[in-house]
Amino acid sequence: MATALNPPLPSSTPRSTRLTAFSSSFYTSSLLPKLSLHSLNRDCKFKFELRALDQELGLGLGLRSRHSSSDTGHFQLLSSSSATPMSTAAALKASPPVLPVKRVCLFYCDETRELAERVAAESDAVELRSISWRTFEDGFPNLFIPNAHGIRGQHVAFLASFSSPGVIFEQLSIIFALPKMFTLSFTLVLPFFPTGSVERMEEEGDVATAFTLARILSTIPISRGGPTSLVIFDIHALQERFYFGDNVLPCFESGIPLLKQRLQQLDDSNNITIAFPDDGAWKRFHKQLQHFPMIICTKVREGDQRIVRLKEGNAQGRHVVIVDDLVQSGSTLIECQKVLAAHGAAKVSAYVTHGVCPNRSWERFQHDNGGKQQASI
Repeated sequence: MATALNPPLPSSTPRSTRLTAFSSSFYTSSLLPKLSLHSLNRDCKFKFELRALDQELGLGLGLRSRHSSSDTGHFQLLSSSSATPMSTAAALKASPPVLPVKRVCLFYCDETRELAERVAAESDAVELRSISWRTFEDGFPNLFIPNAHGIRGQHVAFLASFSSPGVIFEQLSIIFALPKMFTLSFTLVLPFFPTGSVERMEEEGDVATAFTLARILSTIPISRGGPTSLVIFDIHALQERFYFGDNVLPCFESGIPLLKQRLQQLDDSNNITIAFPDDGAWKRFHKQLQHFPMIICTKVREGDQRIVRLKEGNAQGRHVVIVDDLVQSGSTLIECQKVLAAHGAAKVSAYVTHGVCPNRSWERFQHDNGGKQQASI
């Protein structure tokens, strides 16, 4: 489990100016190993639901799985070791049915390989399956799924990462192919929905690419078990669920439970105040963090600049944790930190679910070799 980033500062640097950064690091860019927005919980378990047995298999027969790798499993009828036969009702109480574990074939792309390996290490029910990611001479994908017959009748999942437009097409090709291989069910885990912040039009001519990507994913073929389950973490706006069609079942998860778990482990956990950089972040997360004192900041435009100001709440003497769904350039976090420090915050930290940080903007959260803060901090 990762700890909060708190790089050493010169003794002359006031503690209130330190900006500590958290991130659940679901975004799997190649820059992230260098990023100072560390994972809040590197041991986070990737959980798959258990599928219940068909109701007809529990009619008083006392069935127990032999741990078969197949979906339905092989079962044996349990009998009492007593000389006197037990009634069906008594047998049920003595030997309740044991549900079989849902086994999942997990595929992954190059960027999610490490995460997939950690997922498989957490559960014997997850079997890693590889894909040959090749290209033709013209650069277009030349893809191959080894042992495709082996996933027939199996629950299948794909761990995707749409980190750039250049990798989306090849992953979509796999995503559209897997459900058609007679899989029992198909789950697409797309932790970061990359066009989520482009979800509306501000003037005629704007293109809401969040809707475009949602429409593409809504055309994923149906597997034997029905529509694809689509898992996304902290999508930028909850109303984007209505962008998806009926061929997919979007499931929106959040990294906030990991944040709450991490905050409880801090030495000053009783002195935490949550800050939101704008009203949008407050609307998105405040109900999950309502037992904490809160601060709401706001962005106002002054000429060509957007200035962050404290709208409501008290930062005096508190460890303030800024919460948002993603970070791009980092400017909002940095400006928010300055405002909170000016209002007397004892310490300022930040949590984002998705540390995108294009153009090496993660460097704004690092310190140089001399131990001095970057000018932007």
